[in-house]
Amino acid sequence: MFRRRLRLPAAVGASLLIVASAAVSAVTAAVAAPAADPPVVAVTIDAFNPVAVVPGDPVTIRGQVTNTSDVTLKAPQAIACIDSKRLATRADLAAVPAEDDVPVAEQNSCRRLVDTESTFQELGELAPNAKVNYQFTVPWSEWNIGKRPGAYTVGVVIRATPDQEDSDRLTVGRVRTLMPVIDPAELPHKVNAAMVVPLRHRPTLLSGNQFANDSLAEAMAPNGALGRLLALGEKQKVTWLVDPAMLDEAARIKQGNYKVVDGNNQTRPGTGQKVVQTWLDAFEASRARNPVVMLPYGDPDVGSLIDAGDPLKSLVGQSRDATEKYSLGGDYPNFDRGLWLENGSASSRNLAAASTGYPGAPNPDDVNLVSSSSWTTADRPSLLPTPVYNVTTPEGPVKSVRTVVADSSLTAGGPDPASADQPLQVRQRFAAETSLLAGTGTGTATVVVLPPRDWETKGSATAALVQQGLSLPWITPISIDQVTAAKAQPARPPSTPRSTPGLPSGRLDQIKQLNTATTTFVSLLADREQAPVDLQRALLRVSSYSWRDYPDEAQRFLTFEQSSVNTWLGKVHLVNNAVDRGQHREIKVNLSGSKGTFPLSVVNELDWSVRVGVAVKPANRTDLRIAPLRTLVLPAGQKGTFQITASAEQNGLIRANAQVISAEQLPVGKSQELVIQAAQYGSVGWILVGAAIALLFGTSAVRIYRRIRSERRNPTPAGAEADPLHPAPLDPHDLAAAEPTDSVQNRQLDEEPAGAEPNPLDPAQPLRINPNGGTEVQAGGTSDGAPGNGLPGGIEADTSLKEGVGTKDG
Repeated sequence: MFRRRLRLPAAVGASLLIVASAAVSAVTAAVAAPAADPPVVAVTIDAFNPVAVVPGDPVTIRGQVTNTSDVTLKAPQAIACIDSKRLATRADLAAVPAEDDVPVAEQNSCRRLVDTESTFQELGELAPNAKVNYQFTVPWSEWNIGKRPGAYTVGVVIRATPDQEDSDRLTVGRVRTLMPVIDPAELPHKVNAAMVVPLRHRPTLLSGNQFANDSLAEAMAPNGALGRLLALGEKQKVTWLVDPAMLDEAARIKQGNYKVVDGNNQTRPGTGQKVVQTWLDAFEASRARNPVVMLPYGDPDVGSLIDAGDPLKSLVGQSRDATEKYSLGGDYPNFDRGLWLENGSASSRNLAAASTGYPGAPNPDDVNLVSSSSWTTADRPSLLPTPVYNVTTPEGPVKSVRTVVADSSLTAGGPDPASADQPLQVRQRFAAETSLLAGTGTGTATVVVLPPRDWETKGSATAALVQQGLSLPWITPISIDQVTAAKAQPARPPSTPRSTPGLPSGRLDQIKQLNTATTTFVSLLADREQAPVDLQRALLRVSSYSWRDYPDEAQRFLTFEQSSVNTWLGKVHLVNNAVDRGQHREIKVNLSGSKGTFPLSVVNELDWSVRVGVAVKPANRTDLRIAPLRTLVLPAGQKGTFQITASAEQNGLIRANAQVISAEQLPVGKSQELVIQAAQYGSVGWILVGAAIALLFGTSAVRIYRRIRSERRNPTPAGAEADPLHPAPLDPHDLAAAEPTDSVQNRQLDEEPAGAEPNPLDPAQPLRINPNGGTEVQAGGTSDGAPGNGLPGGIEADTSLKEGVGTKDG
């Protein structure tokens, strides 16, 4: 009984445990598998005709749908849609909501037209990644907008049923554009449009005839970006905005025999000579009708360089100076010079700094182009009746800068941000904006059309503007010089904060290093006018705005230029035989005293003469002093030697660095390590030397004094004085008469009193040496010794000579 009662609770507990586990599993599964996002498709409008619709005209829309999801879409449809709100002003166009933060399925501002089969098209089942084209023609009556002119937001909606369980029919894609509606009778005004077409390309010239790639020649081909853009000027009046660095590179390719250096430093012959020559010829021909505005050389990133401060800020002035000195040549050599700033880069500080800082600045004839998007909507100039303004620059150094403001709204595209820069979208926005200008206001409106810098590089959008936008019936194409002839109006400086980053900080640091190396090399040359042009222009090329879209190529280009300059700087160096043999050794020199000199030689392996100096700085001591040195001019391939005068206060090993410097004290190449051995006397040494000198002079003085006193006591008889070092010649007769016998000599020695030592201070008697060994007194002398031996005091010759050796008087 007791066991049965236990079994029942156990069974109930097991059941509860199973139910709880199942509940937890269900919750876990629900959390682990969130609801998938609804599938979406990419939709484009590739054709919209007519560009501007006259009431009563049908509209044909053609495009493409791409299934970007991983779900098959069943029964997809392309359906025309419209926002029936009339856009009567340019402000209304700018206020069209983008809706890019609204899910596609919830975007309902564009009403679908489903009343007739002519407003939609069945597309058939659409698998993942599949594409399908659509096309339909919408009758005018289906828009239901009346005949009032203005602009409307129209588009295409894609509806489909995802191949998923219990899935409803959804809106999986949408694209919109602007449809201008015009009444030709109500367009009383014309719009003068100055179309500015940029002709620029990222730098490719490395040095001499070496190029990083052949992309410039490819772009100048008929189907390339520059080829298509240049062809626009054949049928429409435009203004070319040109980077002179690109023209220089093209001229170098035109000469032929150029090389392309790949990433592995392997070279191959370039193949674009004929293509580039054809493009340059066509460019010169187009200048007969289309004016040219030259950008600063290399089209530098003005905002980034000025924000970085000196020394990079000065590159902007150098690039403008290079353009000032540029010669276009040909039959139409005239051109204007100017700037191209947009958005946050067009601050008043940058505008003022870029308009000055070079010889001849500021130039009132410069064409300084600034986009209207650089101002906030509230502060933006009206751009009517003229887009020419004197923009105030509170930062100085000038009070204002004459500026041509390009209307950014004309090239804004849209209204969908994702497709804003597509050629058709740009064309439709331009048509809508200018049609409203033509239908409102009084007089003729003048606008400047300038594509933004970040447009697609193929030039398709610009081509759509020129080919179709400038052909609109209310548009009159003009050149930029017709715009700048107007009187400038005052305007406040741009106020839009900078939104797009410029050159990265790491790149700017590398440009600083290249600038330092280039400046050092130029200052090294004895004649700076001989500095290679490519070297100085390379510094401007590495600062180009075009590098923003090609960071890898930019890094390779900069690395190549830095390596080239470093190689040149390394050819002027100190002579070190150990280094020349491939060993790393210091240069050893010795100082034999507190002050001395040692030589240091510098060799110039360049093809130019240089002016150099040498600077020596101690590394481990502070008592080393180096006398100032003069600079030397070393011809190409020659050596020069500097005599370094150094002094040290203490003995020991001094480690120092010897650095070759330019005339402006800039270090050239790497420094060489010096080991200087200073060997000078210390204080004790000088005391010993002084004591020795004092002792020497003291003993000499004593001897001289004793000699003088002795001579005073025993004066030499007159006529008896003779030079002991130069005795008179010996007379053979006197020698024979004075020669003593052996017995006489022995007796004299025996009779010599003991201890009879001669007085060393007595006056010396001149002796005459006998050929047979005896001596005799010179003529005129006296003797107290034994007769016949000739010695004073009876001292014989041998005895006198022996005892004279080793005495204290020597």
